[in-house]
Amino acid sequence: MPNLLFLPPMNISNYIQDLLYRYECVVLPGFGAFLTQKHSAIIDEAKNEFFPPKKVVSFNRQLIKNDGLLANYIAEVQDVSYNTANNIIREFVYELESSLQKENHVELTKIGKFYLDAEDKLQFEPQTEINFLTQSFGLSSFHTEKIQRELYREQVEELEEKAPILFTPNRRRTAIWKYAAVGVIAIGLSAFAGLNIYSNQVSEHNIAEQQEAESQLQQQIQQATFVIDNPLPAVTFEIEKQSGDYHIVAGAFRVKENAEKKVEELREEGYKARYIGENKYGLHQVVYSSHETRRDATNELYRIKKTNDAAWLLVQEL
Repeated sequence: MPNLLFLPPMNISNYIQDLLYRYECVVLPGFGAFLTQKHSAIIDEAKNEFFPPKKVVSFNRQLIKNDGLLANYIAEVQDVSYNTANNIIREFVYELESSLQKENHVELTKIGKFYLDAEDKLQFEPQTEINFLTQSFGLSSFHTEKIQRELYREQVEELEEKAPILFTPNRRRTAIWKYAAVGVIAIGLSAFAGLNIYSNQVSEHNIAEQQEAESQLQQQIQQATFVIDNPLPAVTFEIEKQSGDYHIVAGAFRVKENAEKKVEELREEGYKARYIGENKYGLHQVVYSSHETRRDATNELYRIKKTNDAAWLLVQEL
């Protein structure tokens, strides 16, 4: 098989390549048209290989009419007239046809190669290493090992049981003494009913008492509204509602009570912490804050990581 003929580097193929990044169709007048078609990303699960989205190049021998795109581009880049650019294209096509007749093969750099088959018909093979889809930013295919999700889940559960509460360095000493005191109280109470039962009862009692207090406060406010002859102007409190799909995660806990304790600790430190529910592994998630945009969340994560390197960004899909 004869060697492929490579055309000089400063030829029309360079300009065709530039235009293929921008347009779906680039006509080489008198020879044919290069067409691009977008293909979605593909994951080969059998081979654990990822193929990014791309534009695949094909060739149509029937589209030979000059649409002016290539000629105008050459005229602009080379700083020549439109007629001169068309003459350059005609000369290039002539050399291309001559090379095919002599060698049966010719290659356009970074675009593809042409050859004549057994029936003397023109065939085209695109260059697969070049991705003309600008949104892919030059990403090429790659191979990766399969993620062992069940194994990671077991590791997470094991770590959660060993260390259910995360401490930042500046809170470690205070937290140790606080929970040491709780431990002493729990030992005394365990002789009567058990730590878990007592904790649940205290938690339920506190919630009920809080709801009752809020109800009584609301009733008093409503009564005061009718008793006062000259009521003062209404006071409006603006409460910032935490919303958004970008969360700065402080920790995930197997026991919900531990998650609630973490929320209280973070709020004492001035964070807008809250509990956002369980994830698919059954862990209760606590976040420093939630944000509407990725940029705001990223900026906040950078600030928090100065004191807690274990914090991370969670994006919840809609």
